[in-house]
Amino acid sequence: MVSEAAYATTSALMVTASFPFYIYGAWVVIDAEVVTWDRLVYHLQIIFAGLVLNTVPVVGWMMPRLLDQLGGLSALHAVLGLQAYALLVFALTGIVRIFQAKYAADLYHNPDQDLDLNDLHENMGAWRGRLRVGVFGYVLFWIGAYLVGIYRYLILYVF
Repeated sequence: MVSEAAYATTSALMVTASFPFYIYGAWVVIDAEVVTWDRLVYHLQIIFAGLVLNTVPVVGWMMPRLLDQLGGLSALHAVLGLQAYALLVFALTGIVRIFQAKYAADLYHNPDQDLDLNDLHENMGAWRGRLRVGVFGYVLFWIGAYLVGIYRYLILYVF
């Protein structure tokens, strides 16, 4: 039978491994002068891999054990993690609308059009704001949850 420490170590490694995917995925979009459909799909594949590496341990190992150990640092860890996912959902509300507007204007397949993104829809500024706030908040709360989680891991399984 696999020990709890082995599950904890595997979870910590998977969550740690997700961060470079987030960083590289962000760089793929930031580095592009024009975000084409191919660039967007590549970015989403990278980000999705990071989300899978992060979410599988959360859903498969952490959440089922949460109620048995809820209190103190585990509660803080859970609140920070849930807040991170809430902000990710908030970002998705902007991403979906931006995607729809850019797709309707054929900016992914024909990116050389001389259009200002804000001219595509009257709410584009708000959608881009949601995206920025959501992504920034996700990363901020993810880092907080990660640091608390690593601290808990060290206390429970190393020292």
